[in-house]
Amino acid sequence: MQYDPIKKSLGKVFNKSALLRKLFYRLLDLLLLRSWHVRRELRKWEKPADPIILDAGSGFGQYTYRMARMFPNALIKAVDVKQEQVIDCNKFFLKAGLNNRVIVEKADLTRFVEPEQFNLIISVDVMEHIEEDEKVFSNFFQSLKNGGMLLISTPSDQGGSDAHDHDHENEGIHGFIDEHVRDGYNIADIQDKLKKAGFSNIKAKYQYGKPGSLSWRLSMKYPILLLGVSKIFFVLLPFYYIVVFPIAALLNWLDLNTEHKKGTGLIVTAYK
Repeated sequence: MQYDPIKKSLGKVFNKSALLRKLFYRLLDLLLLRSWHVRRELRKWEKPADPIILDAGSGFGQYTYRMARMFPNALIKAVDVKQEQVIDCNKFFLKAGLNNRVIVEKADLTRFVEPEQFNLIISVDVMEHIEEDEKVFSNFFQSLKNGGMLLISTPSDQGGSDAHDHDHENEGIHGFIDEHVRDGYNIADIQDKLKKAGFSNIKAKYQYGKPGSLSWRLSMKYPILLLGVSKIFFVLLPFYYIVVFPIAALLNWLDLNTEHKKGTGLIVTAYK
């Protein structure tokens, strides 16, 4: 399954206006379980009065926009390795009137260091794409101010990339999303790597337990597979979600409020 073409198709629809893009962000906040977990950790963060934040691997800008709304006194730098994403996001934040507080730049996280600059670094669905992860963790540590927090959401090694879903073995890729350099992190492995980089007070826990995994299949995986078959399913999506969303929201809530012994995702916090 090629995921990027689907994202680009959806982007063309919702990029027609800043209002539609904001609506798309809101829909993602509601549907994506990882967004539920990330928002909870952001609400728990003991932020300073005027925080400086790095969105490391900002992609489509969903979490940059979310943090701009949550922390109105924050200055946010968002970086991404893809130039087209950087251009696209800068255009949106200009239209949204947030360009005075948000700047988006192209950067390679294996080389990006701004010593003791940030109070918070957030990295969502990024580290599974980077081979030199220990270098990136070291860069994050150097870029944080003392007392700063790192927040990571990433797949676990328990099928977080859907790499163990044998329904798709014949697609010519090793998982549902074909951009990952690793299937996911072992919970002890990522803690050890962060400790090696200098971090302390490291907490890692599973997300996407049984309720979350079912929610993801209903709200994301199956619709994306259908869109990959035919674009006619764009017309049917609203009707599909009218039925599915209440179920997915309940499953997300259960996942958020349950301690999981295992799960296909990890939510990690660490401090300098």
